[in-house]
Amino acid sequence: MKKYLYISLFVCSVCILIFIDNNYKLEKSERAAETETKPAASNLIVVDHPLIQHHLSIIRNKNTKSNEFRESSQKIAGMLILEATKNLPMDEIDVSTPIEKTKCRRVDPNNPVVVISILRAGLAISTVAERIIPGAVTLHLGMYRDEKTHKPVWYYNRLPKTFANQFTKVYVCDPMLATGGSAYEAIKECITRGANEENIVFVCVISAPEGVAKLLKAFPKIKIITASVDSKLNDKAYIIPGLGDAGDRTFNTTNIE
Repeated sequence: MKKYLYISLFVCSVCILIFIDNNYKLEKSERAAETETKPAASNLIVVDHPLIQHHLSIIRNKNTKSNEFRESSQKIAGMLILEATKNLPMDEIDVSTPIEKTKCRRVDPNNPVVVISILRAGLAISTVAERIIPGAVTLHLGMYRDEKTHKPVWYYNRLPKTFANQFTKVYVCDPMLATGGSAYEAIKECITRGANEENIVFVCVISAPEGVAKLLKAFPKIKIITASVDSKLNDKAYIIPGLGDAGDRTFNTTNIE
């Protein structure tokens, strides 16, 4: 009788251990899945400012006209660019004011700055960046999203053969970071041509957790500057709640087939 009791206790103990082990593995798997979509805080900067929130309310509104959408997008872009460029290298020069000579700091003209627009929607940010950043060179990459596969399709590449200066600051601009496919291709192309990963900043207005996670997993040294990390992607790979198609709404082509 005791023999059967011991065997029963042993079997129960084994079952409990298996149950605990399975639960541990499940929790570990869930934590890993969460980590996949949680970017490193230091690499993701969400610019939360009252004026940005105000203009986000305008561009999210489906009834906003194209010219108003474009204007608010550019105002958000200006604030994002200010955040993205706050660590630009500087030097010191002598300046004569109407009163006396003084020392002033300026953006170092010997440190190249490149702004890359992912066409066509990226123009909403890059046109602002080139007005703000002194001496910036503006380059363009052309990609569109295949609506069936949700993958980027290349049609234009105007990057230099190589980024000769290892200190070149690179700002890749696209209003929407959804799946991260176009952004991934653009950043990979920059690195392939010699840009240093730690000198690359991706600037976007709206982002999805899936896209953020994809970029920071592939390129852990880049930075992402955004006005909002939204909830998720829907089954068509659009950001929820998002703002629709940024390119169509910027250029008033929503109803053009």
